[in-house]
Amino acid sequence: MVIDNNFYMTLALREAWKYQGLTYPNPAVGCTVVGEHGEILAVEAHHKAGQPHAEVNALKAAYYKLTNDSYILALQDSADIHTHLLSNHNGIFQHTKLYTTLEPCSHQGKTPSCANLIAELGIKEVYVGSNDTNKKAANGAMILSMNNCMVYSEIMKRECDALLLPFQKSLESSFVFFKWAQRLNGTVDGGIVSSDSSRKQVHAMRDVCDLLVIGGETVRRDRPTLDARLVNGKAPDILILSRKQDFDRTIPLFGIEGRKVFIEDNLERLHAYKNIMIEGGSQMYALTRDVVDYYLCYIAPSLGGEASIKFGNDKFEFLNVDKESEDIIVWMKRRI
Repeated sequence: MVIDNNFYMTLALREAWKYQGLTYPNPAVGCTVVGEHGEILAVEAHHKAGQPHAEVNALKAAYYKLTNDSYILALQDSADIHTHLLSNHNGIFQHTKLYTTLEPCSHQGKTPSCANLIAELGIKEVYVGSNDTNKKAANGAMILSMNNCMVYSEIMKRECDALLLPFQKSLESSFVFFKWAQRLNGTVDGGIVSSDSSRKQVHAMRDVCDLLVIGGETVRRDRPTLDARLVNGKAPDILILSRKQDFDRTIPLFGIEGRKVFIEDNLERLHAYKNIMIEGGSQMYALTRDVVDYYLCYIAPSLGGEASIKFGNDKFEFLNVDKESEDIIVWMKRRI
């Protein structure tokens, strides 16, 4: 194993992918802080919109490791963390390096500017994966450079751009991902497949997605709710892809207050939404194949069932493979 810039950026990427699909309307971002002798001080990510950015979480963890000042651990608000770091750092970050998958933000939004924080802490080297094309937050590298910080750009750019793509697509048009859960033998039927932890993660994704697409036969057979109750979140709008309009309106998904439910035989509705999740099997895969950006698969460590998803001869590229408490989680894209 070579301990180089790519190694530290890979740590940041892996951490960020754990929160892909959970940070909308913000991007998933990871950050690694490295000490004077190459030691890893922190590897953190942005968890949810409105909460501290990846750089702030990483600097918070690194500060605690360097100072043992436990007061900072109780701070959750980004502005409070900024204030504590700026008031108490005493120059401890001067010989550290920071690796971030996305150029640090320059603007004051729901959270303060990460670029200003990094500059004021005296960090002299920052390694960036993707440049920020969002006009509101761009030019963080320029702020750092103007404050005597060396900025090295495009470290593992291809991998960082792949992490950033959902955010960029949501800015330009919409991001669409297809989710399913399967067992080791590829089956998707026969009741609940994935773990409680995986199901909570999916509910957290529903909480931030605008629209959930599902097939008509699935609705009739499973009578689902398709909400985010496991995380006390909001229920997304629903598009039932079906040529038939006859549905039992006592099916739970129709009874969610404030939710819009569309029953349509085409995908034009997707143009009205930004962050879209599709759930389904073989038929839904075939129908949505040309509009899906990424695929998300949960693989449970079990056997059973009878039916599996048919993908034809399609080939995929793995973007990230992770393991939660039980299941393997794979983000991928179809090779064109």
